[in-house]
Amino acid sequence: MAKVKLLFLIGTSLIVTAVLCGCVERKLTINTEPQGALVTLNDEEIGESPVTVGFSWYGDYCVRLSKEGYETLNTHRELEGPWYDDFPFDFFAQILSSERIVDSYEWTFELSPQRPVSSDELIRSARQMKEQLQ
Repeated sequence: MAKVKLLFLIGTSLIVTAVLCGCVERKLTINTEPQGALVTLNDEEIGESPVTVGFSWYGDYCVRLSKEGYETLNTHRELEGPWYDDFPFDFFAQILSSERIVDSYEWTFELSPQRPVSSDELIRSARQMKEQLQ
Protein backbone atom coordinates (compact mmCIF):
# COMPACT_ATOMS: atom_id res chain seq x y z
CA MET A 1 0.00 0.00 0.00
CA ALA A 2 2.87 2.38 0.81
CA LYS A 3 4.40 1.68 -2.62
CA VAL A 4 1.13 2.58 -4.34
CA LYS A 5 0.94 5.88 -2.44
CA LEU A 6 4.57 6.64 -3.29
CA LEU A 7 4.00 5.91 -6.99
CA PHE A 8 0.84 8.04 -6.94
CA LEU A 9 2.73 10.90 -5.31
CA ILE A 10 5.58 10.68 -7.84
CA GLY A 11 3.16 10.51 -10.78
CA THR A 12 1.14 13.46 -9.51
CA SER A 13 4.33 15.48 -8.96
CA LEU A 14 5.48 14.82 -12.52
CA ILE A 15 2.13 15.85 -13.98
CA VAL A 16 1.97 19.04 -11.92
CA THR A 17 5.55 19.90 -12.87
CA ALA A 18 4.80 19.35 -16.56
CA VAL A 19 1.69 21.53 -16.42
CA LEU A 20 3.28 24.38 -14.47
CA CYS A 21 6.62 24.45 -16.26
CA GLY A 22 7.42 27.13 -18.74
CA CYS A 23 9.08 26.32 -22.00
CA VAL A 24 11.45 28.00 -24.40
CA GLU A 25 10.65 28.44 -28.06
CA ARG A 26 13.67 29.25 -30.20
CA LYS A 27 13.24 30.73 -33.69
CA LEU A 28 15.74 31.89 -36.28
CA THR A 29 14.67 33.99 -39.28
CA ILE A 30 16.99 34.28 -42.27
CA ASN A 31 16.49 37.15 -44.72
CA THR A 32 18.37 37.90 -47.92
CA GLU A 33 18.64 40.92 -50.12
CA PRO A 34 17.17 40.16 -52.63
CA GLN A 35 14.60 37.79 -51.17
CA GLY A 36 13.90 34.36 -52.61
CA ALA A 37 17.31 32.77 -52.12
CA LEU A 38 17.46 29.07 -51.27
CA VAL A 39 18.66 28.80 -47.66
CA THR A 40 20.69 25.82 -46.49
CA LEU A 41 21.46 25.66 -42.78
CA ASN A 42 24.02 23.06 -41.66
CA ASP A 43 23.62 21.15 -44.94
CA GLU A 44 19.81 21.04 -44.65
CA GLU A 45 17.63 23.01 -47.06
CA ILE A 46 15.11 24.95 -45.01
CA GLY A 47 13.36 26.98 -47.72
CA GLU A 48 13.50 30.28 -49.57
CA SER A 49 14.17 33.56 -47.81
CA PRO A 50 12.68 34.97 -45.77
CA VAL A 51 12.40 31.72 -43.81
CA THR A 52 11.92 31.02 -40.11
CA VAL A 53 13.03 27.78 -38.49
CA GLY A 54 13.04 26.46 -34.96
CA PHE A 55 16.34 25.46 -33.38
CA SER A 56 17.42 23.68 -30.22
CA TRP A 57 21.05 24.69 -29.68
CA TYR A 58 23.24 27.78 -29.77
CA GLY A 59 26.59 27.82 -31.51
CA ASP A 60 28.17 27.94 -34.96
CA TYR A 61 25.90 27.49 -37.97
CA CYS A 62 26.98 26.91 -41.56
CA VAL A 63 24.83 29.02 -43.90
CA ARG A 64 24.67 28.65 -47.69
CA LEU A 65 22.52 30.98 -49.79
CA SER A 66 21.97 30.58 -53.51
CA LYS A 67 19.85 32.37 -56.07
CA GLU A 68 20.02 32.37 -59.85
CA GLY A 69 21.91 35.41 -61.11
CA TYR A 70 23.76 35.90 -57.79
CA GLU A 71 26.98 34.58 -56.30
CA THR A 72 26.45 31.66 -53.90
CA LEU A 73 27.30 32.73 -50.36
CA ASN A 74 28.90 30.18 -48.02
CA THR A 75 29.48 31.51 -44.53
CA HIS A 76 29.26 30.77 -40.81
CA ARG A 77 27.34 32.62 -38.13
CA GLU A 78 27.53 32.28 -34.38
CA LEU A 79 24.22 32.11 -32.55
CA GLU A 80 24.89 33.17 -28.97
CA GLY A 81 22.50 32.14 -26.24
CA PRO A 82 20.96 34.55 -23.74
CA TRP A 83 22.29 34.86 -20.20
CA TYR A 84 19.37 32.88 -18.77
CA ASP A 85 20.32 29.86 -20.87
CA ASP A 86 23.50 29.32 -18.82
CA PHE A 87 23.70 27.22 -15.66
CA PRO A 88 22.20 27.72 -13.07
CA PHE A 89 19.83 30.33 -14.53
CA ASP A 90 18.50 27.88 -17.13
CA PHE A 91 16.88 25.76 -14.42
CA PHE A 92 14.88 28.70 -13.10
CA ALA A 93 14.08 30.23 -16.48
CA GLN A 94 13.06 27.02 -18.25
CA ILE A 95 11.85 24.69 -15.51
CA LEU A 96 10.45 26.73 -12.66
CA SER A 97 9.08 29.65 -14.66
CA SER A 98 5.47 29.25 -15.74
CA GLU A 99 5.88 31.74 -18.57
CA ARG A 100 6.66 30.85 -22.16
CA ILE A 101 10.00 32.27 -23.30
CA VAL A 102 10.46 33.06 -26.99
CA ASP A 103 14.02 33.55 -28.26
CA SER A 104 13.84 35.10 -31.72
CA TYR A 105 16.88 35.88 -33.82
CA GLU A 106 17.16 37.36 -37.29
CA TRP A 107 20.06 37.24 -39.70
CA THR A 108 20.17 39.26 -42.92
CA PHE A 109 22.58 38.57 -45.76
CA GLU A 110 23.23 40.59 -48.91
CA LEU A 111 23.86 38.63 -52.09
CA SER A 112 26.23 39.94 -54.77
CA PRO A 113 25.18 39.84 -58.42
CA GLN A 114 26.96 37.16 -60.39
CA ARG A 115 29.63 38.64 -62.58
CA PRO A 116 30.35 37.12 -65.97
CA VAL A 117 33.73 35.43 -66.26
CA SER A 118 35.72 36.27 -69.38
CA SER A 119 37.30 33.48 -71.39
CA ASP A 120 40.77 34.91 -70.59
CA GLU A 121 40.08 34.65 -66.85
CA LEU A 122 38.80 31.11 -67.27
CA ILE A 123 41.92 30.04 -69.22
CA ARG A 124 44.22 31.75 -66.68
CA SER A 125 42.46 29.98 -63.81
CA ALA A 126 42.69 26.61 -65.58
CA ARG A 127 46.44 27.07 -66.16
CA GLN A 128 46.98 27.96 -62.49
CA MET A 129 45.12 24.86 -61.41
CA LYS A 130 47.14 22.72 -63.82
CA GLU A 131 50.41 24.14 -62.41
CA GLN A 132 49.28 23.43 -58.85
CA LEU A 133 48.56 19.81 -59.72
CA GLN A 134 51.99 19.23 -61.25
